[in-house]
Amino acid sequence: MNLVRHPLISPAPGTQRELVSLHYGKPGGQKAYIQASLHGDELPGMLVAHHLRQRLDALEAAGQITGEIVLVPVANPIGLSQFVLHAHLGRFELTTGENFNRHYPDQIEAVAAAVEPQLGNDAKANVALLRRALKAAVEAAPVDTELQSQRRQLMALSCDADIVLDLHCDAQALMHLYTETPCWPDCEPLAAFLGSRLTLLAQDSGDNPFDEACSQVWWKWAKHFGNRFPIPQACLSVTVELRGAADVTHELASADAKNIIDFLRWRGLIAGDKPAVPQAVGDARPLAGSMPIKSPVAGVLTFVKEVGAEVLAGEVLAHVIDPITARVTELKSPVDGLFFARDFLRFANAGMRVAKVAGREAIRTGKLLGA
Repeated sequence: MNLVRHPLISPAPGTQRELVSLHYGKPGGQKAYIQASLHGDELPGMLVAHHLRQRLDALEAAGQITGEIVLVPVANPIGLSQFVLHAHLGRFELTTGENFNRHYPDQIEAVAAAVEPQLGNDAKANVALLRRALKAAVEAAPVDTELQSQRRQLMALSCDADIVLDLHCDAQALMHLYTETPCWPDCEPLAAFLGSRLTLLAQDSGDNPFDEACSQVWWKWAKHFGNRFPIPQACLSVTVELRGAADVTHELASADAKNIIDFLRWRGLIAGDKPAVPQAVGDARPLAGSMPIKSPVAGVLTFVKEVGAEVLAGEVLAHVIDPITARVTELKSPVDGLFFARDFLRFANAGMRVAKVAGREAIRTGKLLGA
């Protein structure tokens, strides 16, 4: 394993943060990129990365890694260090208020213009050419701040990968995935290996999150060039929601790491007998059908349904209780669907999103991700 340190722009004299990447195998074949805790306070992925590292160390020692695997166990050193009054705040950068998983730069048009004279009828050669040009464009992009340098470094490590897994978690939730609709055929086996109950699909959900920044270049290039050049969907990029924020146990992390290794072996990056794809335990649904449940009032929040429940439109999911007036407000599901995630806070502000139900019909429009 080769450990590489990537210094970020220093935000002030006497300070210096860095990204650390662990490199297994060697370039030339398929490449998988895995990062943990892009939201610095979401820790299940960091423990999964610990177990992945142990397994990858053993596999490399045995000479079984046939592709290239890059593991970033701490994808957000900025957010990891943000504490305010003992509360860990790793989702938004405190300087700008920006979500660490949004606003990744777009090099699509510039790369397309640069490589068009060299593209041809060989899809594999086109992919290699576009990957080289994209990586060069990402590495050459100017940055002014520590946050921008972190985004640039994460993209430089991942933009030429066949597989990108971004390990996150929700507050209290089932295992579920987010990916772009063109990625679903390649993502379906991953969902089965991980035992994911739900995969949420969108094509450009808004604000350019990390996973879409890696995968959308391919379908956008295919659209840009039309029938002139064959451009396949050459990157499977997936946000893996590893249940809830408190699901940080060796038992879960070890099992998740094994399932990721099994998927990589199935894809051919690790030698050995190809495992059978497990039977799926979930399905894919449109992200536009994932309905946020908002509280119209403030009060004590108590849930009457557990995550994992299949609910009908109009079923009560939670109560919000005004402790002064004793008024009870019922929060109901707007659709038939899977109650797959809820907040761990138990006091709701007026307008607060407290839960999510995944329906089967696309209903919402515009930006589909939360803050």
